[in-house]
Amino acid sequence: MEKIIYFVRHGQTLFNKMHIVQGSGVDSDLNEEGIKQGASLHRQYRHLDFELIMTSGLKRTWQTVQPFIDDGIPWEKFPELNEISWGIHEGAKGTPEMRQNYLDLVGNWNRENYDAKIEGGESATQLGERVGKFMEYLKSRKERRILVCSHGRTMTCISCFLEERPLKDMVLFKYNNTGVTKTIYNGNRFVIECLNDVSHLQPKDD
Repeated sequence: MEKIIYFVRHGQTLFNKMHIVQGSGVDSDLNEEGIKQGASLHRQYRHLDFELIMTSGLKRTWQTVQPFIDDGIPWEKFPELNEISWGIHEGAKGTPEMRQNYLDLVGNWNRENYDAKIEGGESATQLGERVGKFMEYLKSRKERRILVCSHGRTMTCISCFLEERPLKDMVLFKYNNTGVTKTIYNGNRFVIECLNDVSHLQPKDD
């Protein structure tokens, strides 16, 4: 059975704006801009009659899709969609040392050392395991039009599953706040129709 799935990154938070690491350990709210982004997302996509909303366990995701929830669309939360844990970096503003730690980490992942992680954080292996579990469950759902809201790094991992790529290819993907990826699941594989679409954020002519 074919199903259409829209994956969206959450809207902006104050931590995003201040370049403070959130990860899974900082459960921040959307800021005013993020709320506006969610409203713009709703205006552009509300006509699609989603049958199900799936978010992470962190409130910035469900705040992003709250207008759809308010429409009465069934909503479920999945910790498998949470952002990766960045360990001791979470809640801290970026420093040159943190930046180097991050670059070293990504370098390890690019060399397929997926068990590397920031102290106290999550590895690519761990992220991939829980995302893979979610993706298998998603395939089994009976709904045919689904909206999924997650997080930047988790979305790059999801994209690797969508395109059947190794986890080292997470670096190829980037998601803006409320960037939308539309996919078709044909019962066998996923096909991406658009990637990180932010056209809903563009000014509209009167």
